[in-house]
Amino acid sequence: MENIIEVKNLKKSYKNLTAVNEISFCVKEGEILGFLGPNGAGKSTTINILSTALKYDSGEINFMGRPIKADMINIKKNIGIVPQDLAIYEDVSAEKNVKFFASLYSLKGETLKEKTKQALEFVGLYDRKDDKPKTFSGGMKRRLNIACAIAHNPKLIIMDEPTVGIDPQSRNHILTSIKKLQKMGATIIYTTHYMEEVEEISDRIIIMDHGNIIAEGTKEKLKEAIEDEKVYVIAATNTDNLKNTDFFQIEGVKKVTISKNSVEVICLNTVENLDKIIITMINKNCKVSNITTNTASLERVFLNLTGKSLRD
Repeated sequence: MENIIEVKNLKKSYKNLTAVNEISFCVKEGEILGFLGPNGAGKSTTINILSTALKYDSGEINFMGRPIKADMINIKKNIGIVPQDLAIYEDVSAEKNVKFFASLYSLKGETLKEKTKQALEFVGLYDRKDDKPKTFSGGMKRRLNIACAIAHNPKLIIMDEPTVGIDPQSRNHILTSIKKLQKMGATIIYTTHYMEEVEEISDRIIIMDHGNIIAEGTKEKLKEAIEDEKVYVIAATNTDNLKNTDFFQIEGVKKVTISKNSVEVICLNTVENLDKIIITMINKNCKVSNITTNTASLERVFLNLTGKSLRD
């Protein structure tokens, strides 16, 4: 696949804070790219720059082989933005909402009418075209937000947390729609705080933290980085008696996290040491009630890389 976007040494600072620190990456034509990072990672700043809503300090961005600054008007016509905050008018009909946003991309007359119809049909809202969004559920508003972004058939769609605060049925509808858009030829950059969404739809993933790209690759490639590890999650009482150093004398232990009612121990996969871990806890007067073993997951990859969960 060819690259629809190429970013080289992109930098953006706010006074003494470097939000984006000379990062470089590409977005392949036709892929769904999961763009992840904890709060403050620089992810939102990067997304705003790619959507042309924010200027950058230095670096280079090429869109379909052309510098983004050289042909800004044409580039904007080929990008659709689904913002995290709803960008719709509550007191005019769904159809008029889509028509308005589509008209900003020079659609007129019968073409505008037909593209509006197609967009509303695509998100399952054509039967509610005459209704005002203030009568819609949260999920329906999110779907209308998507319709407004895709009516002009953009080549690149940037979706910034499009499923925030909606019910599971609406979320499934949106994720299915995203996969359909990809089959129709769209390229999608997708941000979310739900790792299960990333697992379901992303072809490739970029993880940012502290303004830098710290990992990039397919789901499978990222998981390979922790396949040599296993995680024991041990439910127990009296964990206040424990210290991390109690476990580091045990062969294969790499990391220990002690909380009020559980202990998480990350170990080398090649070492059998669960019996020694349990004995250590019992000797500290802990009462063990349950033990589970976690396998490699994107959530674990993210936690290992950033020290935070995706929802933090």
